[in-house]
Amino acid sequence: MTPTQTLPLLFWVGAAALLGAVVGSFLNVVIHRLPKMLERRWYREATAYLAECAGTAKTLPDPSADARVETERFDLAFPASHCPQCHHQLAWWENLPILSWLLLRGRCRACGKAIPARYLVVEGVTALVTAGIVWHFGLTVVSLCAAVFAWSLIALAFIDWETQLLPDDITLPLLWAGLLVNLENLFAPLPQAVLGAASGYLLLWSIFWLFKWLTGKEGMGYGDFKLLAALGAWFGAAQLPQILLVSASLGAVVGVVARVRGHLAAGAPIPFGPFLAFAGLITLFWPDLVTRLTF
Repeated sequence: MTPTQTLPLLFWVGAAALLGAVVGSFLNVVIHRLPKMLERRWYREATAYLAECAGTAKTLPDPSADARVETERFDLAFPASHCPQCHHQLAWWENLPILSWLLLRGRCRACGKAIPARYLVVEGVTALVTAGIVWHFGLTVVSLCAAVFAWSLIALAFIDWETQLLPDDITLPLLWAGLLVNLENLFAPLPQAVLGAASGYLLLWSIFWLFKWLTGKEGMGYGDFKLLAALGAWFGAAQLPQILLVSASLGAVVGVVARVRGHLAAGAPIPFGPFLAFAGLITLFWPDLVTRLTF
């Protein structure tokens, strides 16, 4: 007898929402710390490379306080959760997903400064998406794979929105995971997944170089190529038109609204990763959405 036969599906959906909120709390750590970890890694590598080229071990001047090479450990597990402004270490009850932000009214208990609403949004979105996955797919291996896929997209979307980075540390494992899950044809036949990964990368790569040849400017980053390749690996080449149509349409609408409201200066870049991630989530739940709306 399966769990869904012994307990109501709504129980498992609620449990999934609770799990999603907890995972969302961890994703907030990833979103905040991973870019800083990458900056430190790149600075150390650049310093070592330039020192090697110069034949000296002399330390180069630090161009940015955020990229400073610290002697103390800094990763996803250490230091403990704290206010980034006053460094107050959070008590256990200040780390409760969603509830803590609401109880504290969005402000640090020690210094009173605002806690970004992104923390609440990420936890809430992750909870809703995880619950939606269990509701849609049931308690299956597909749900587990879909949840990991969705969590990765949520982290990538917010990292790109805040820093215009799509870290290889997430996009490349996501790509390989898409190919591996489709060994059993969970989301697409394996040949379609391989073709989707290759064509997804090459499509945006070609657009990038065509745009640069015509305008002399770079219209997007290589992280976008890798993210679309990952989406192609999960859903197959046949879903790439829907993913591109949804992401481009949403990106255009957000860009126009931001420009009209004065939040986006003329010529200022807008990250494409969040819109690709949103299109990936849409395709996860409604793989034939565009077909339904068209015909």
